[in-house]
Amino acid sequence: MISSGGPRNTPPGTLTQLFFDAVERHDKPDALQHKVNGVYKPISSRALAERVRRAGLGLTELGVAAGDRVGIMSENRPEWAIADYACLTTLLSDVPLYPNLPAEQAAFILRDSGAVAVFVSDAAQAAKIVQCRASLPALRHVITFAADRHAGADLTLAELEARGATVDTEARRAEYRRRALTATPDDVATLIYTSGTTGEPKGVMMTHDNLYSNVMASAVQIPFAGRDTCLSFLPLSHIFERMAGHYLMFQVGCSIAYAQSMDTVPVDMQTVKPSLVLSVPRLYEKMYARVLENALAGGAVKQRIFFWARGVAERWADIRLAGGEPRGLLALQYRIAQKLVFSKLKARTGGQLRYFVSGGAPLAAEINKFFYAAGLEILEGYGLTETSPVIAVNTPSAFRIGTVGKPIPGVEVMIAADGEILTRGPHVMKGYYKKPEATREVIDAEGWFHTGDIGELHDDFLSITDRKKDIIVTAGGKNIAPQPIENLIKTNKYVSQAVVIGDKRKFPIVLIVPNWEQVEKYAKLKNIIWTDRAQLLQMPTIHAKMEKEVFGQLHGLARFEMPKKMALLEHDFSIERGELTPKLSVKRRVIDKTYKSVIDSLYVDEHEPAGV
Repeated sequence: MISSGGPRNTPPGTLTQLFFDAVERHDKPDALQHKVNGVYKPISSRALAERVRRAGLGLTELGVAAGDRVGIMSENRPEWAIADYACLTTLLSDVPLYPNLPAEQAAFILRDSGAVAVFVSDAAQAAKIVQCRASLPALRHVITFAADRHAGADLTLAELEARGATVDTEARRAEYRRRALTATPDDVATLIYTSGTTGEPKGVMMTHDNLYSNVMASAVQIPFAGRDTCLSFLPLSHIFERMAGHYLMFQVGCSIAYAQSMDTVPVDMQTVKPSLVLSVPRLYEKMYARVLENALAGGAVKQRIFFWARGVAERWADIRLAGGEPRGLLALQYRIAQKLVFSKLKARTGGQLRYFVSGGAPLAAEINKFFYAAGLEILEGYGLTETSPVIAVNTPSAFRIGTVGKPIPGVEVMIAADGEILTRGPHVMKGYYKKPEATREVIDAEGWFHTGDIGELHDDFLSITDRKKDIIVTAGGKNIAPQPIENLIKTNKYVSQAVVIGDKRKFPIVLIVPNWEQVEKYAKLKNIIWTDRAQLLQMPTIHAKMEKEVFGQLHGLARFEMPKKMALLEHDFSIERGELTPKLSVKRRVIDKTYKSVIDSLYVDEHEPAGV
C-alpha cells in the first residue's frame, strides 16, 4: 500500500536562499532570544545577518574553502545559529556534534568527516579536542564561543567576526551574497552523524534541498500566527531540532528563544511563554508523571476533583476525536474541569502554548490523549535523520491519536510485504558519507529508503508498531514489539527507564531503572532505613512495590507479550558507557550484553511460566 502527501508545494531550493529571504521578509527585532545575566535579550534579524556575514568572511580569510567541513560542538545558543549560517553562506558543509559526546567519539566524527575547523562552546568542549587533536591531521582551527580565548582554542568567535569585519566592504558584501547564492539544491549542506542503535557512526549527507523541501512542506502543517515564540532546548545537533526548531522557525518568522539547559526548561517556559514547543516524548512523560504525583499527593478531596476532571476531559476528548462537539452538561463540566485542574497545567507551560510537537521516539497514546483532553494538543510526527527528518505528522486539521499523522507534501510512503515502512521523495538523504555500500543497503534502485521501522497505513494515517531490528522473536517463535510495552511502563512515576529483553528466550523479561526520587520518597514513608541505593534495591518491600507498579501498568497485552520477570538496575543508562545513542535511544543489544548476568539469572532454574 502506498500513501502520498501529494505533490511538492515548492520547487527545489537552498538553505542560503531561505536565510536571506527570511531575514528580509520578517526583519524581526527578536529573531533570536538568549539569557544574559538571567534576563532574555533579543537579537534582531539584521544583527544576526551581519554577524553571520562577518563570521563567514572570517572563515574565508582563514583559508577555509568551499566544500570544506567544519564541526560545531556546542549547546543551543545564538552562536550555534551564527556558525551554521556562516558555514552555509560560504558554501561549507558543517558537522554538528552533540556536546555530551565523549572525546573519542567526537574525534571519530571530526576525523571521518575531515573537518578543517571546529566551533566549540567553551573550555570544556575545547578540552575534548585537545585530547585528540594529534589524531586529527585535517583540523587547523578551533574557534570558541567564549568571550575570551582559553586553553585549546585558536581564536574566539568575536575574533573571527572582527577578522571578517576588516574586509566587510560594500563590494565584498555583494560578492559574499552572490557567491552564497551559487549553492545548488543538490550540494551537501551538512553531515549529521548517526550511530543508530548498533555499529559505528555514519555521516548522513543532507543536501540543501533535503532540508529546504522538508521545511517548506512542514511550514503548511501548522497555522503559524506570525507572533509565535518557540523554546529551543532539544540539541541542535539532532535533525529534529535542526530542521523544525531552527530552519523552520526562521522561515515562518517565529522568534527562537534558547533555554539555558534542559534542567531550566520548566523555568524558561514560564519566562518565555512559548506558543510552540518541540520535544521528544520524555518531556511529556515527565509532565504527565508530575501531574499524577501532585494529584495523588493531595488530600482525598483534591484527588476526587482531579479524577472527576480527568474523567470529564476524557469523555469530552472522545467526542471531539470522533468529529463531534460536546454540548450541554458535558460542555459545562469541561469548563469547570479546565478552571479547577487543567488551567494549572497550562499555566506551567507559560499560558500561551498553542501546540506541542513530539518526535524522535514513539509517544504513548495514553499520554497523548491526556494532554489532548487537558486542552494541550501534541502533534506527533515521525521521521529519521536520513529523511530530513519529517515523513509524516499529525496536524490540527488531520489529527489521530495512536498515529504519526499523514505524509507531508512531496513525501511518498509504502508498506513493504514484511511490514517495513519505505519512503521516497526530496527528503531522502544523498547517502552515507564515504559509505556507498551502506547507502545501497537502505536506498533501493527505485529510490525507496528503507526505514527499519514496522508500520501500518489506515486512511493515509501512518502508525509505527516497532523497529524492525528490535522485534523480539522468542524461542517459541512469538514476535514481540518491545517499544509499546516499554512506553506503557515508563508512564509510571516510579520508572525512569524500561527495556524489554527476550530474543531467542523462552519468555520476555524487563529491566527497570527506578525513578529514584519517587522510590526514596516511598522508602521514607515506609520508615525503611538504607545507606545506599544498591542496598535499597535488595529489600523485598521495595522489590514488591516496583513489581506492583510495573506489572500493574501493563494491560491489553497478549499473554506471550507480558514480561514474566523484572530486574532492577541501580544506575541509569548512559551515552558514556555506550548504552544510549546521543539522541538517548536505548542500544538494546548493548544492554543485553552489559547486563547479561542479570538477565541470565532471571531464566535460571525456573519452570517455564504457564501460557507461554
